[in-house]
Amino acid sequence: MNKIKELPAPERPYEKCLKYGAQMLSNTELLSVILRTGTVGRSAKDLAAEILTNLHNESELLSVMHLKKEQLLKIKGIGNAKACQILCIAELSKRIASEKAAEKLRFDMPSTIAEYYMERLRHLEQEHLYVLYLDTKCNLIKEHCLTTGSVNQSLISSREIFLEAFRCDAVSFVLIHNHPSGDSTPSRADISVSKEILKGGQVVGINLLDHIIIGDRQYYSMREQKVFD
Repeated sequence: MNKIKELPAPERPYEKCLKYGAQMLSNTELLSVILRTGTVGRSAKDLAAEILTNLHNESELLSVMHLKKEQLLKIKGIGNAKACQILCIAELSKRIASEKAAEKLRFDMPSTIAEYYMERLRHLEQEHLYVLYLDTKCNLIKEHCLTTGSVNQSLISSREIFLEAFRCDAVSFVLIHNHPSGDSTPSRADISVSKEILKGGQVVGINLLDHIIIGDRQYYSMREQKVFD
C-alpha cells in the first residue's frame, strides 16, 4: 500500500486523529500528517518513518529539532516545501516551550532563566554567548549575543560588555551560553573568563550576577554552585 488513503480507515493518521485525538498518534503518524503527501511509490507515513529512523543517534523527536534544511533535502521525497514544513514545526515547538517558560521567568532565579533559554540554546551546534542586561529590579533591559564560538579570553571582550551596559543603563547582568556537547559542566576557560569579568564589574559598579551554561536538558549556574564566592 503506497498511499495513506489505501490503508484501512482506523490506520489512517487523519481519521485516527479526528476520532481519538492527536495524543493517540505515534511520532511517525504525527509527522506524516504534517507532511500531508508522500512521493511516487511511498506514502507520507513511509516518508515520515524514514526521516525518523535515519537521523541523529538520539530520540526521534530530538532528532527532528536538530534538522537542517540541507539534511532534509538529501532525503528522497523531501523538497523545499516539505523541508519548510518540518523546519517550521520544529521552530514552533521551541517557541511554545519558551512562551511557557516565560510565565515564571525571573532573572534573579537561575532555574527560570535556564528553563526559558533551554529550547533556544540546547539544539545549537556552536557555542553562543549572550549577555542579559538588567535594571535595578532585575528586569531585562536588553539581550545581546556577544560571541559565537568557543567561550575564551580571545573571543570575549569585557570592554564590549561594560560599554553596552553603560549605554543601556544596566546595573547588573547575567552571562548565558550553551555547550553543544550537551554537558553543562563548565570548562576551566568558562570559570576563568567569568571570574575576570566579575572583577571588571566590581571595578565599574556593574555586577555579574551569574553565568549559566545550558546543556541538553540540564544547566550549570555559577551562582548556585558558589563559583564566585
